[in-house]
Amino acid sequence: MPKTALLSGATGSGDYPLARRRLLLAGAAACACGATAAAPATLPPALSLGDELAQALKKGLPLVVMASLEGCPFCIVARENYLVPLREQHGLVVVQVDMRSRRPVRDFKGVTLTHDDLIRRWGVKVAPTVLFFGRGGAEIAERMVGGYIPDFYGAYLDERLRLAQAALRA
Repeated sequence: MPKTALLSGATGSGDYPLARRRLLLAGAAACACGATAAAPATLPPALSLGDELAQALKKGLPLVVMASLEGCPFCIVARENYLVPLREQHGLVVVQVDMRSRRPVRDFKGVTLTHDDLIRRWGVKVAPTVLFFGRGGAEIAERMVGGYIPDFYGAYLDERLRLAQAALRA
């Protein structure tokens, strides 16, 4: 499987699909061995989308935002198996916005509103939804809406990241 444009350009040496397979195998081995449950992997909550976007653009990467819902099993899979590893292993800037949350966040223009208000403004109705932002807070790749089939989620995510990376270079 080919490297994504994001990862081949940003890290130079990491093969994300291979890393994903290793991560999944390690998780399966831990379950098979009866390992105790570790704390769930989390993403930082969005605080200031303008600042988070600036951080991503400084790295030449899109800002990735996961719209999540507490207790959503598909959100847990997307977060723990795909988005957190991308953030930790490849430096992708990924934040989370929570449906039904009254937590404050500043939008791309610096206006303060709640996570839930932001979700509504974006028209997000399904959790998880993963959004890809570029300059000016514009969406630069098609949203990933829902959980998809686990076997294909990583491929769809790789493709969206490749498209977002290409849009940033354009």
